[in-house]
Amino acid sequence: MVDDATKSTLAKIPLLKTRAGPRDGDAWILRLKEEYAALIKYVQNNKEADNDWFRLESNKDGTRWFGKCWFVHDLLKYEFDVEFDIPVTYPETAPELALPELDGKTAKMYREGKICLTDHFKPLWARNVPRFGIAHALALGLGPWLAVEIPDLVEKKLIVYNEPKASSSAASGSGQ
Repeated sequence: MVDDATKSTLAKIPLLKTRAGPRDGDAWILRLKEEYAALIKYVQNNKEADNDWFRLESNKDGTRWFGKCWFVHDLLKYEFDVEFDIPVTYPETAPELALPELDGKTAKMYREGKICLTDHFKPLWARNVPRFGIAHALALGLGPWLAVEIPDLVEKKLIVYNEPKASSSAASGSGQ
């Protein structure tokens, strides 16, 4: 079910050990440290492979995550807001990743822009509790979803490329 490239990517993401969710006090803090370490390693791996495709941060408690993700299609970079909450039953329950601005544009999406991962990702997640974390959800869930859905949405003209806004220093042309 998982191709060799995905297996290679997964092998480089540290597995997590702590079985704790947001209601588990100090154990959650330990889990959160593991989550950050895995995310940092995944980002480093992606940059080394010239495959940087998301930025993510969390609230102070690590229960609400938000940022940007992007997908390059036909040499154009399509960028989207990404957000998710950590379920109270985490890590037994995977987070529901959402791209709110794409809400209603594809059948592979639930309410509020939550992407559909039930058929392929959730059974894999369930078999790997507590070893999988946020980095794994991105690598096995959001990344493949973007790779399948974004080209289809572009082809159907349900999303269009928007030129990035130039920064004020670059736009002014002052190259001192």
